[in-house]
Amino acid sequence: MNVNLLNAFQTDPQRFEHFSQSVAIGTQSIFCDLSKNLIDRKTEFALIAKAARAGLEAKRDAMFKGDAINSTEGRAVGHVRLRDPSDAEVRPVLDAFLAYADAIRLDDHITDVVNIGIGGSDLGPAFAVRALDQFTNHKKRYHFVSNVDGHEMNAVLRQCKPASTLFIIASKTFTTAETMLNATTARAWFLANGGTADGSSNLDTATHFCAVTTNVPAAKAFGIDATFGFWDWVGGRYSLWSAIGLSIAIAIGGKAFRAFLSGAHAMDEHFKTTPLAQNLPVRLGLLDVHYRNELKFTSRNVAPYSSALARLPAYLQQLEMESNGKSVDANGKPLAMSTAPVVWGEAGTNGQHAFFQMLHQGTDVIPVEFVAVKTPTYDAGNIDVASQATHHKTLLANVIAQAQALMQGKADAGGHKNFAGNRPSTFILLDALTPKTLGALIALYEHRVFTSGVLWGINSFDQFGVELGKVLAKDVEMRLVSGDATGLDASTAGLLGLL
Repeated sequence: MNVNLLNAFQTDPQRFEHFSQSVAIGTQSIFCDLSKNLIDRKTEFALIAKAARAGLEAKRDAMFKGDAINSTEGRAVGHVRLRDPSDAEVRPVLDAFLAYADAIRLDDHITDVVNIGIGGSDLGPAFAVRALDQFTNHKKRYHFVSNVDGHEMNAVLRQCKPASTLFIIASKTFTTAETMLNATTARAWFLANGGTADGSSNLDTATHFCAVTTNVPAAKAFGIDATFGFWDWVGGRYSLWSAIGLSIAIAIGGKAFRAFLSGAHAMDEHFKTTPLAQNLPVRLGLLDVHYRNELKFTSRNVAPYSSALARLPAYLQQLEMESNGKSVDANGKPLAMSTAPVVWGEAGTNGQHAFFQMLHQGTDVIPVEFVAVKTPTYDAGNIDVASQATHHKTLLANVIAQAQALMQGKADAGGHKNFAGNRPSTFILLDALTPKTLGALIALYEHRVFTSGVLWGINSFDQFGVELGKVLAKDVEMRLVSGDATGLDASTAGLLGLL
């Protein structure tokens, strides 16, 4: 299929109206314009029919019913339960960790909150706390440590004092190698600088460490009393809605965290009840499948025109590529089609002075996903109202112009100044960036990933691909101590010899 976007708008005066829609999130909304994508009504109709044949609606309903759709691990997929206010099992756990979060939020003795985790225990909270900066308690600083490179931990501890720091150890099993190494280092720093492990002073580990884990005995042995658990049916990359979101709740408060959940729940209801043809996560997921399998696009650029959403591409990399980066179907058989594209990006307008050159004039066509915010939120007293308006008008002018330029191109200049145009983009617009709309945006992406996974026939909820390197790392680490390179390939042995 070869869609010329300029011609498509001329021949279909209703193209913008048909390929755009708004989803209400309480009194706010998320608007999405798909009209600048390489798709027409006939193709969209065929994709919807394909989704129906793949049983998308039945599989969606099975997830919401709590069936064990994570077939390779025999688990239900229950992150949608975490934001359902009627779920009686979730509510008391939610109430408990939000009460703790509010107590810490109001405790002026705590000036620094350090979240120690990795993967979903880091990416989600780090992204959300930054995104909701205008709603956070600015009397506190929020740090996120995930890398086993000691430079990261060192840079955080340099800013902290034991007496005014709370460490959150986020590990479901309390055995995650990277997290526990960093946690052990944090505890050693705490004890070496006046802290105690036995409660013999007010500066003890039980007061300054808490854990989000199901392994309460291990946390207790570490010196932690305050623990908050979650369930086996909560996958890591879907866990920010659970107690893993404790750092988010401390930053924005329990009431705002509930609004964050309610925004996601509103998107859940839209995904659950809306016919496929008007279902925004479905339309986005079908477009992803079309681009990957029919047009052979290998990557997608995410360009948030909001500095608060700067970590969105990194968050989506795990959500999408860990979920759908599979080469076998749900039954373990090799796939005959390609699956997840590479997801990458950077905040605008910075990206315009970096990789946008390739987006406009490079040899590969790369779909771009713009994410913008209609109404900004500023702290009072820092930037005057007139300057705020100027900043935001300039920002929005740039994002709209980039989408226009990708589609329109410029052929009359010739040579080095020629822009091919007809390059696709999606435009997502939030009324405002609030806890509620952020929750809805994340849920939109979750259900989009689910949709494309169903059409590819894969299990989007396991991640066996992350395990092999971890297993081999244990062996290599022992060899770094012993110097024994027996049985290794020449490259690995050569690298070992350099260290």
